[in-house]
Amino acid sequence: MKKDLFSIRKGKLEKWRERGVYPYGERFLPLNPLKEIKGNFSRWEGEKVRVAGRIMSIREHGKSTFMDIQDQDTRIQIYFKIDRIGENDYQNLFLLDRGDILGVEGEVFKTKTGEVTVLVERYKLLSKCLRPLPQEWYGFKDVEKRFRQRYLDLISNQKVKEIFFTRSKIIRFIRNYLEERGFMEVETPMMHPLPGGALAEPFITHHKALDIDLYLRIAPEIYLKKLVVGGMEKIFELNRCFRNEGISPRHNPEFTMLELYWAYADYEDLMKFTEEMIPYLVKEIKGTYKVTYQGKEIDFTPPWRRINFKTALEEWAGVSLEAGEKEVRDKARKAGLEGDTYRKTLDSLFKKKVLPHLIQPTLVVDYPLLLSPLAKRKDRETVERFQPVVAGLEIGNAYTELNDPFEQRERFLTQMEERKAGDKEAHPLDEDFLLALEYGMPPVAGLGIGIDRLVMILTDSPSIKEVIFFPLLTPE
Repeated sequence: MKKDLFSIRKGKLEKWRERGVYPYGERFLPLNPLKEIKGNFSRWEGEKVRVAGRIMSIREHGKSTFMDIQDQDTRIQIYFKIDRIGENDYQNLFLLDRGDILGVEGEVFKTKTGEVTVLVERYKLLSKCLRPLPQEWYGFKDVEKRFRQRYLDLISNQKVKEIFFTRSKIIRFIRNYLEERGFMEVETPMMHPLPGGALAEPFITHHKALDIDLYLRIAPEIYLKKLVVGGMEKIFELNRCFRNEGISPRHNPEFTMLELYWAYADYEDLMKFTEEMIPYLVKEIKGTYKVTYQGKEIDFTPPWRRINFKTALEEWAGVSLEAGEKEVRDKARKAGLEGDTYRKTLDSLFKKKVLPHLIQPTLVVDYPLLLSPLAKRKDRETVERFQPVVAGLEIGNAYTELNDPFEQRERFLTQMEERKAGDKEAHPLDEDFLLALEYGMPPVAGLGIGIDRLVMILTDSPSIKEVIFFPLLTPE
């Protein structure tokens, strides 16, 4: 059936050509957004306008025809009368289909039913749609197809567009918020000679001219810290990162992150900063500090709850770090959560046993040293680190940065032993970064915020795939 419809539409395309009309029209800049016309009818009543959009419905009534066209965010009705556009142009209407893209010039009025409408005086076919769109009545609901054919998803589902409009607002807000507070936006490389800045497995590529392997960045941290060494005191980057990890409702191998560095500050300063910026963002986007995410009300009103990592693990995982590695591993094994290394075991216990209980905005503070090779030590076993958690999702990571080159070298050497033991996520020995630290890096605090997860929460999206235009999918 689909093949027949394709053939029928292709036949109409040929008829356009026969009538001297190129069915993939030239430049036609619309001068009047549909949203402005519909939202401010009194301003546009009786005015001539120039609009464009995709045909979403066609209704024929004798010698008149109604259509709905849709631009980026709004639909409007257009009205064709044979005595207004002439016999020839009116007959050509029968060669149009739902999905065709049309440019229109005409006069704005309201029908007897109160529908804002453009009475067409001239129209131009701008692109012929050869394949039928999903039926409006039933929608485009197949999740797998929605992600694979995001263009159809956007055409068919206005709510999907709204998600990405909100995503754009969130990024714009963050950029403006930081710049107004003296932070400067910078750009750092996406291909690194060494993977680093986070504990994750990288993607590897190869540069032919230099004949070297390079790694898609898992985080911009190392390069941003080098800029701090160079005297850049308040900087941020809205960046793309890549991690060679599994795919899940909260993980995509390619993702967007905000990372900022604030010289002479520490993680306490960043906790206050986070409690100010995120609620301010929520209020700006939603008009309130309270939002609903997957049926649960989330209240972003500051201050947020704070809980120590060790206390959280004891409370919800029933595990005491004081008991030592062997007992922790034994309990994790019984729960089916033991990892290849002790670090991965602790991480797994935290993610599976603790995170589901942290629904309201919470700052989990003071992490074990072995989970944080780049963070400044608080005492013998812990570092000055926190993670903001909302709705069971880690939406960020922050710490007072380690700026002691001698201790950083020791940490790297420990990580190298873990790499030799098979941990592909362990941090490599980065001599160039150590060299930079030897020139002196001021005390500095760094914060990363996962943009995708933040968008998930503020758009009530159950999966990260809903908030990324083209998420990675298994091949068909």
